[in-house]
Amino acid sequence: MTRKSQWDRMLRLIALLSCFAPVCEAAVYEAVQPNSDTSPGYTVACYYFPNYHPDARNQKVHGDGWTEWELVKQAKPRFTGHRQPKVPLWGYGDESDPAVMARKIDAAADHGIDAFIFDWYWYDDGPFLERALEKGFLKAPNNDRLKFAVMWANHDWVDIHPARIGVRPKLLYPGAITPETFDRMTDHVIERYFHHPSYWKLDGHPYFSVYELFKLVESLGSLEETKRALEGFREKTVAAGFPGLHLNAVSWGVRILPGETAFSNPVELVAYLGFDSVTSYVWIHHVALPDFPQTSYQYVMEKSFEHWYKTAAEFDVPYYPNVTMGWDSSPRCHQSDPFENKGYPFMPTIGGNTPEMFRVALEQVKGFLGEQAENQKMFTINCWNEWTEGSYLEPDTVHGMECLEAIREVFGKGAE
Repeated sequence: MTRKSQWDRMLRLIALLSCFAPVCEAAVYEAVQPNSDTSPGYTVACYYFPNYHPDARNQKVHGDGWTEWELVKQAKPRFTGHRQPKVPLWGYGDESDPAVMARKIDAAADHGIDAFIFDWYWYDDGPFLERALEKGFLKAPNNDRLKFAVMWANHDWVDIHPARIGVRPKLLYPGAITPETFDRMTDHVIERYFHHPSYWKLDGHPYFSVYELFKLVESLGSLEETKRALEGFREKTVAAGFPGLHLNAVSWGVRILPGETAFSNPVELVAYLGFDSVTSYVWIHHVALPDFPQTSYQYVMEKSFEHWYKTAAEFDVPYYPNVTMGWDSSPRCHQSDPFENKGYPFMPTIGGNTPEMFRVALEQVKGFLGEQAENQKMFTINCWNEWTEGSYLEPDTVHGMECLEAIREVFGKGAE
């Protein structure tokens, strides 16, 4: 029996039940709602950047009520044909509101996305930008429709909201933490997140990703201590009742501490530290943008496609490729400064990133994944909502839901 005929049969059953007990209709309908996950064998995981809600740290620096929506609103065209500001179709919502997050969850699940990977911040003095997950996602009434995981964004947080040209941004929160903080942080992750029924697991192993490997090693003091700390994290996860921990590394270069000479490349570092998989965060980590002020999406896509094959061949663990929707970090530039090619965020943009071209990229990654082993048919998308970096799936007033529709057409159930 096909899925459609099964669904039709259940609808007839609902209609029959409604004649006798209307209250049962809602219960049965809810129970048999079809899942909107990807077509069999593929997993679509989308990064989520949580800087669109009021946060105490941000308010101390930028003022009461500040969110990164302010930069989105203030963005201006910086060259001929430059489309700014980008205007969200759903308005400038507070993602820590469960109702606002519920709308995002429904849209993602309805269009073939399986999981949100939250950019997740924890410094020596505690968490940052956590309310999108804690107050928004975890309190949303429909969070069972979407899996979630965290990528520990353990980078330095600097004041680039906005950045001034030629001015070194102020360091606000150092990414390096103490071993004691790492221990407390991983306890929190296990207790607060891993046990949640919607937490994303691979073969029962909770997925935990690390953004900067060199910062991790810097935090823990040496390669040996880092390996020991990760082994301790695994042991705590098993003690909490899980079969293991899936450690993922965002691989985009490697820097070793002074005096450390054991490894010279990320392949060796990932193997030594015992990571289970690697992935990417955004295309520009691997592909230089040669044309200023705008490099074509076609060019970056083709270079990224080459990167997928090269990286998959290099690593001895599964590589999960990334598809990036676009790039335009100009909203993070001070809008009165000249727009020159001076380094992030004063850098080239990606142009021609239409929903149609995004769909081409999705088709390419589906073809790449089709050549991989069954346990490697997963990829990441940048990003659900990187509005100030020009890479977002949330609908705007120009393209609406077209990027989400492209995902559903390529990876939704029923897609070829």
